[in-house]
Amino acid sequence: MAAYINGNGIRPGYIIVYNKELYRVMTSEHRTPGNKRAFCQAKLRNLKNGTQTEVKFRADEQVERASLEQANMEYLYSDASGFCFMNSETYEQIFIEDDIIADAKQYLLPNTKVTVEFHEGKPIGLELPETVDLTVEDTEPQMKGATASGSGKPATLETGLVVTVPQFVDVGEKVRVSTSSGEYLERVKN
Repeated sequence: MAAYINGNGIRPGYIIVYNKELYRVMTSEHRTPGNKRAFCQAKLRNLKNGTQTEVKFRADEQVERASLEQANMEYLYSDASGFCFMNSETYEQIFIEDDIIADAKQYLLPNTKVTVEFHEGKPIGLELPETVDLTVEDTEPQMKGATASGSGKPATLETGLVVTVPQFVDVGEKVRVSTSSGEYLERVKN
């Protein structure tokens, strides 16, 4: 049974069916121009090929919201077959292709717990934890006389992600990074 929402009910993060394909709502802005009808301007990303498009939905238009199943999973490893995840309840292992993982791979370390979203039995995306702790693999040495509030410096983390860290962070230290913004949050004491 398909679930429908009206154009005003579209929110970022929703997965909707548009032109018989699955799209993730990236942004939605509700507008009511003067003497015209209200509408929702939404930026959508196609889950199959990653293309983005902007669409106007009338406030009273019926939009199908895709029904998704979610499973708590643990990332194990990646190889030529893709990224291997294990279901935390059934211990069943599945491989998810690189194009579905996309930028999330920059936050994945073995044993990272994620929520994998499925549509009709196929994985279509994953939800990362709010933050991850990663080790600094490469960064410039601390500048003499630099203060903690001074400018940052680029640091390459163990997953290949590059973030700007404060001057006092050195190679080998762990830092906490936001998975939503990709920004450094704090240094983590071992």
